[in-house]
Amino acid sequence: MGVRESAGSDHLTPISVEEAYSSYEAVRHRLPKLDPIRTNYRSVSTLEETMNDFDVFLLDAFGVLNIGETAITETPDRVRSLRAAGKRVLVVSNAAGFPHASLMAKYARLGYDFAPADVVTSRTTLLAEMNGSRSHWGLMATRGTGLEDLDFLDLTYLEEDPAVYDAVDGFLMIGSATWTEARQSRLENSLLKRPRPVLVGNPDIVAPRENGFSTEPGFFAHRLADKTNVAPQFFGKPFHNIFDLAFRRLGPVDKTRVLMVGDSLHTDILGARTAGISSALISGYGFFAGKDVEAAIIRSGIVPDYVVDRP
Repeated sequence: MGVRESAGSDHLTPISVEEAYSSYEAVRHRLPKLDPIRTNYRSVSTLEETMNDFDVFLLDAFGVLNIGETAITETPDRVRSLRAAGKRVLVVSNAAGFPHASLMAKYARLGYDFAPADVVTSRTTLLAEMNGSRSHWGLMATRGTGLEDLDFLDLTYLEEDPAVYDAVDGFLMIGSATWTEARQSRLENSLLKRPRPVLVGNPDIVAPRENGFSTEPGFFAHRLADKTNVAPQFFGKPFHNIFDLAFRRLGPVDKTRVLMVGDSLHTDILGARTAGISSALISGYGFFAGKDVEAAIIRSGIVPDYVVDRP
């Protein structure tokens, strides 16, 4: 994979968009297949130009609602205008590192007033799958974020003791902010000795922050898959499970009237294609801000319905 390895506390990596993009391309064999292939998209300035065509808007978080801890200026007003026009707006995000209540508090600080049920994350998708689990899981997560919605599981943090890695029944990868190369090696070595399930609560390889990209659980999951041949089970975009949960929250809807809005071809747009809904790629913020979006679309073959400059 092309992303440089990092071991800092927040995993901010001095990589280019090209390196991040190439990392996603390198793992296409583990991502959903595109069928059918499409070739054309429409360029628009803002989401307002799509309002008449859709009743439901699914918004990614990073690159659409916010960059790191900063709201994208136009988006709070855009959410309000969509709702005023009678549109349903949900957040569909690969946010796994924090409990749902903490995430809701963050969105409130940024000027959003989403209801808890209208925020669908890869974490909630993973937890829905694990309801009733009696296994002992090793947890990749940051202690400081807490276990508020994970307390029904038998968990042990994966830290410095190799015996913990060998003792658990499987592994949950939900937060990488304090993950280190030493911990990654312990995990890989333990899986080489005894393969076990690996469940990944955030398929993202990187996420855009204010000052660079952070390496996310997907980055480490693909590395261990390459090293151990253990196939991780991913929860979140671009996989169908997060969209299945979103549609359960929505109830009966016409899928031809649903638009997924995001900044990443390999998660948001590919995920929308997997779910059978339309998609809009934000080009002015997030992953492709200031970059050649058209070249990236052509190279990947992942074509959105719209390319939108800003929300």
